Amino acid sequence: MRFEDYNPLEGKHYNILDINGEIIREEELPSLSDDELLYLYKTMLYTRTIDEKALSYQRQGRMLTYAPNTGQEATQVGSAYAMEKDDWLVPSFRELGAWLVKGVPLKNIYLYWYGNEWGSHMPEGVKVLPVSVPIASQFQHAAGIGMANNIKGENNVVVAYVGDGGTSQGDFHEALNFAAVFKAPVVFIIQNNQYAISVSRKEQTTSKTLAQKSISYDMPGIVVDGNDIFAMYSATKNAIDRARNGEGPSLIEAFTYRLGAHTTSDDPTIYRDDSEVEEWKEKDPILRFKKYLLAKNILTEEWDEKTKKELEVEVMSTFEEIEDKSDTAIEDIFKYHYASMPPVLEEQLNEYKAFLEGGK
Repeated sequence: MRFEDYNPLEGKHYNILDINGEIIREEELPSLSDDELLYLYKTMLYTRTIDEKALSYQRQGRMLTYAPNTGQEATQVGSAYAMEKDDWLVPSFRELGAWLVKGVPLKNIYLYWYGNEWGSHMPEGVKVLPVSVPIASQFQHAAGIGMANNIKGENNVVVAYVGDGGTSQGDFHEALNFAAVFKAPVVFIIQNNQYAISVSRKEQTTSKTLAQKSISYDMPGIVVDGNDIFAMYSATKNAIDRARNGEGPSLIEAFTYRLGAHTTSDDPTIYRDDSEVEEWKEKDPILRFKKYLLAKNILTEEWDEKTKKELEVEVMSTFEEIEDKSDTAIEDIFKYHYASMPPVLEEQLNEYKAFLEGGK
């Protein structure tokens, strides 16, 4: 695959697997073993199971506000699988599948959404930054890590994610500009799920595509079918290889759809039609991949059903574990921002303690 063949100004989408599970570009099919394909499929199932259970727990009042991922599994799992172990993942807040591929334990993920500071403490060797909720701020972090890699002479690549709404933020453009100027080894991925909270993609920008914003910074840009696991893997692998070879950053627009709400505080029925959602359900990335695997006799219905049940048990067990043991020490909220706590934070900590104790 060559980025040059997919001019983002033309709106042409890069894809390999169609919605019927059939390969439309045989020469582009990545060389992955049957075990790797089953791993990718299982991770997509795992992502959805975690997502559905999290929604249920939130509705039961057992979890805080949650940002659903359903419909975006191929974008996340496919892109993250193209990364090497020492590459950095810089997420926004809707990268559940990518976290799992990079080795973030489910316990951490649920702790984060449960409001526990320990959810952001990554295990040793897992190169994943904590969630950065301010929109597009994570692109700045990614550009900085990429520039630092160059200064230190390291050969790692950074993969960062943002939603379509983030492309309207100043941080997005500043990060792309600096990464391009300093040839930082960064792959910027836009999860274009068509809505920034309640604002549709067409109301955010008059640009024909979001990938065409790469042209302003003289970096390769491409629109990829974000519901196609093969296309997402191949395009990201191509961009990562390019970055590792010292050729600088790339911008990938993953064209996908958020089947659920922006967060559990949102009601999407207010700003979009059910018919639109039903149309996108037919493009479900998991269903599409399953059709391919069944046709190739890599997957059986029996394996599929058995795996879904096993994943559900594992997810429920993990949540019950953190629910029983998830108290957060107040100090944990304050003490990790700096190597030593500055006076202003110490003052806030003491005020908060006094408040909890009934003081003023």
